[in-house]
Amino acid sequence: MSTLFGHLKGAFTGAVKDRPGLLKAADKGLLFLDEVGELGLDEQAMMLRALEEKRFLPLGSDREVTSDFQLIAGTNRDLSALVREGRFREDLLARMNLWTFRLPGLAERTEDIEPNLDYELEQFARRSGLRATLSKETREAFLEFACSPTAKWSANFRDLNACVTRMATLSPGGRITQEVLQAELERLRSGWSSGQGSPNDDSVLASVLSPSEVEQLDLFDRVQLAFVVRVCRESATISDAGRKLFGVTREKRKVQNDSDRLRKYLARFGLDWHRCKERIGDGIE
Repeated sequence: MSTLFGHLKGAFTGAVKDRPGLLKAADKGLLFLDEVGELGLDEQAMMLRALEEKRFLPLGSDREVTSDFQLIAGTNRDLSALVREGRFREDLLARMNLWTFRLPGLAERTEDIEPNLDYELEQFARRSGLRATLSKETREAFLEFACSPTAKWSANFRDLNACVTRMATLSPGGRITQEVLQAELERLRSGWSSGQGSPNDDSVLASVLSPSEVEQLDLFDRVQLAFVVRVCRESATISDAGRKLFGVTREKRKVQNDSDRLRKYLARFGLDWHRCKERIGDGIE
């Protein structure tokens, strides 16, 4: 609260001098507030007033200050779900939600993986003074995995950074070998399958089907459908999802209509592309 709205000297233990706060510093300018979903309810109430009336009370002050700022907020949470849970103010969300832009995760931007692999290797060399390289075969094996539907990249570029750092650190003589690569891929698979940032099958299905509809599915269909829904959510378009799901059999068909094949599969369960992307129901964060 002090960081955002400022405080007066003596407002609390450790407040040895006045602090204007970020909202005042952004007067006549722009404030980017990352992870807005982590704001407490008290801070949300103060932020709502600051947005609507351009004025607020710093901590320890009886005199309001004004600030005319524009706000851009970022979050990796579903704010609508937080509203339903009573953890985020509906009126604040309505006030902020003038324009919304969804930034796709790394798993949906596989074209960015290869150039960022090179970037991360360069950054490792700059930080450590040690240069690590990959053979053509090792590089191709990494990219094949990294761009596949099984690569979740749950933590986005943090996952990629950590992955490259581990491989480069463990590479003997600065050469990332197939053995080092395979060990790292197993580590990533294990981390993603253990639920680190990855929802389980039940939570995925509960976000698109009612409990009674889920109960009517065989275990085989549950596992398969949950995987398909995940691929849909990690893909930018239905065509992209279809290419990932039918990557082998599509080459054997005269007409490669992956979108139509995926639509027909989803229709078997009363689903469509938009319902998979919208996360209907309780949803998942």
